[in-house]
Amino acid sequence: MVREKIRVSTRTLQWKCVESRIDSKCLYYGRFILSPLMKGQADTIGIAMRRALLGEIEGTCITRAKSEKIPHEYSTIVGIQESVHEILINLKEIILRSNLYGTCEASICVRGPRCVTAQDIILPPYVEIVDNTQHIASLTEPIDFSIELELERNRGYHIKTPNNFPDGSYPIDALFMPVRNVNHSIHSYGTGNEKQEILFLEIWTNGSLTPKEALYEASRNLIDLFIPFLHADEENLHLEDNEHKVSLPFFIFHDRLTELRKKKKKIQLKSIFIDQLELPPRIYNCLKKSNIHTLSDLLNNSQEDLIKIKHFDMEDIKKILGILEKHFVIDLHLFTNNKKMN
Repeated sequence: MVREKIRVSTRTLQWKCVESRIDSKCLYYGRFILSPLMKGQADTIGIAMRRALLGEIEGTCITRAKSEKIPHEYSTIVGIQESVHEILINLKEIILRSNLYGTCEASICVRGPRCVTAQDIILPPYVEIVDNTQHIASLTEPIDFSIELELERNRGYHIKTPNNFPDGSYPIDALFMPVRNVNHSIHSYGTGNEKQEILFLEIWTNGSLTPKEALYEASRNLIDLFIPFLHADEENLHLEDNEHKVSLPFFIFHDRLTELRKKKKKIQLKSIFIDQLELPPRIYNCLKKSNIHTLSDLLNNSQEDLIKIKHFDMEDIKKILGILEKHFVIDLHLFTNNKKMN
């Protein structure tokens, strides 16, 4: 166990591991602090980190077992002490560590009498077992014990359909979450306007990740979730720069279709779906509900048609025009001036 004396920074924001220990092969503990924080910030960060630690980190589990000798999940096999159901539960408890992407296969092939443990699983080189002593089955007679396994890397908790499949495979409930539990607490210090906070974060993991590794993964996942918001201002600035080029009252989408076909003859408008235009989610959903699925559908609607769509307004049309110009480099200003002259 490692424990450090807590020293709080009074100037720059920093985090530190103040305690770490290994209670067992499948239970790691870490305690961290983040300081100094302004009033209210510790709770904001603590709640977000707890949710990310419990729900956003991926883990690897056995999700399916297959054996031609097993008639059904609740059957028993002569020479094996456990029932099939108990063996599947034991397989569910095995903790794996990997950099697997998606799914892969593993297997067990031994002969009794003997005790079958996690060490008997034949794994790909990029998958490791956290605790090789985890029990699977007890063979009491000289019989062959052969099972094919499917491993998957994912997140959260997946409940499998209980019915067995025609090929003799049995799904296994998977707890992909490598973090067992998370607690956060707040210590306030100072007075008046100088009041600050310290965030304490306690993390327990199943051994496939250390608490420090889990904290890093959760932080990175949170950052990835917020990155799209950093580009929102850039999109708005792009639209504002184009506002002087377009006079919306004189612009009709049906005419744009003709102009677009002249400048982009090779484009198959019906094969370009609005999913590819990077439209804001609300605009995209409104168009889909109005049966507008392709670029051709969109350009065959006039401005008046679009403004009649429920929850649609002139600002939404401006955004669509800006996106069209961005993707197809159409000179909207020249086209609009021609409309005015006519």
